[in-house]
Amino acid sequence: MIRRFFIIAFWVLTFNSFAYAQTIPEVDLNAYHEISSHDLLGFAAELSSEKYGGRLSGSPGYEMSARWVAERLQEWGLKPGVGDTSYFQWFPNAWTDVLETGSVRLLPVKGSDQKERVLKFPEDFFPGSNSASGKVEGEVVYVGFGISAPELGYDDYAGMDVKGKILLMETGVPYTANDPDLKRWEPYSYHRYKFQRAKDLGAAGLLYVGLVANPNTSFIEGFLNAHISEEVADELVRPVVNRPFADLKREIVKDMKPGSFYLNRKAEITARTKHYPDAMSCNVIGYIEGTDPELKKEVIIIGAHLDGQGSPGALFPSTLDNASGVADLLGAAKALASSEVKPARSVMFLFFGGEECGLYGSTKYVNEPQWPKEKTLFMMNLDMVGNGKGFFMSGGLSFPNYYRPFEMANNKYLHREMRTSELRPSFGRPRTDGAVFEKGGYSVLSLWTTQSVKPVYYHHPLDNIDALTPEIMEDAAKLLYLGIMGAANDRN
Repeated sequence: MIRRFFIIAFWVLTFNSFAYAQTIPEVDLNAYHEISSHDLLGFAAELSSEKYGGRLSGSPGYEMSARWVAERLQEWGLKPGVGDTSYFQWFPNAWTDVLETGSVRLLPVKGSDQKERVLKFPEDFFPGSNSASGKVEGEVVYVGFGISAPELGYDDYAGMDVKGKILLMETGVPYTANDPDLKRWEPYSYHRYKFQRAKDLGAAGLLYVGLVANPNTSFIEGFLNAHISEEVADELVRPVVNRPFADLKREIVKDMKPGSFYLNRKAEITARTKHYPDAMSCNVIGYIEGTDPELKKEVIIIGAHLDGQGSPGALFPSTLDNASGVADLLGAAKALASSEVKPARSVMFLFFGGEECGLYGSTKYVNEPQWPKEKTLFMMNLDMVGNGKGFFMSGGLSFPNYYRPFEMANNKYLHREMRTSELRPSFGRPRTDGAVFEKGGYSVLSLWTTQSVKPVYYHHPLDNIDALTPEIMEDAAKLLYLGIMGAANDRN
């Protein structure tokens, strides 16, 4: 009786200047109140623990984490989402085990007064997540973005001899506007293109600027690489050009002209790794079947990537990115499964593998959907939803009927600042699982947190449980529970 007493209804709200009304059916508030920051932090702490090794997609640690998530879904009564027989959707996912931190040394050129400097991990460098094993030494050459695009009249390597050299390279492309012209640059924005181009031209190694662990690179036998900070890059170039490193990129972008040059400095990279080219990874998929005989044929997909950056030299717990989003999904899934009020439509919970490696899992699902696309209302993606004070849900202006239940839930119960926008497709390479679905023709919303309370350590060893703010995680899971129930039961 007490439980039934707490089952309530959302009623009519009016939006904008229209006489628009939407009634959201009853919601079990007992299930709502059972969502707790304690449980969510427990989920995130479990997934961030050392036994999963940073959840690098393709690795045994990732598979262990995927099985742990599937066990929770099964425990709460969610049905297997892959052919109604399995929670796992498998796909190829090569990976590289970084066995040691390795090293990067800046060496003096003969006849100069330069001093040797040994870079420190993690302050100055990260080992390459897909570096080959061995040791290379060579003169350092700045090659801008590392792009040869003859059809675009652009070549960072023009007039440069990089054979046997170690390249200092920027990520990204020089074209920065998000317009149709950016599509022409997309093939050159991929890390794998840059690495292969450098190898094809005979480079011995690569110093990639940006202190970010990155599994979305390619393993090339005999080709060593490491990530370095912008401060180290500045230390390398300033004696030659007498201006900050950041100016070089700005000048290339402004003039759309390469600015490559020899640095009169040497470097050495060492690494010890083991590559697994035939490994497999998986998405984890479970769903709650709807109760309405017709509406249950439709589905709402809620997704978050489960994989992290692994252990390239040290454990990268990958907590905010993205154990936080996974924990929020698990909290909402548990609440929906235990609720006395059931969704009329079906609700799928989709935990992606391979996001950090190149959006493998979301690409697998879009190419081989486990629910008919025409019967999928929308897909909502969560990434890094665990540090902040407010919410931002992109796509709400493009899909107001799907956004409205979440807005109503926030206004009635959570009272967080919550902003939205239209769906803004990127003309460059997709960077999120949501973007893969958008390109695949799905309606997509994406939930993020805003107003960070704690420092954000992106792809860094300090992205651990201390990086989370439990209050926003609890409210994110509650927002999902209420909003999903509203959208699943909306009959307007």
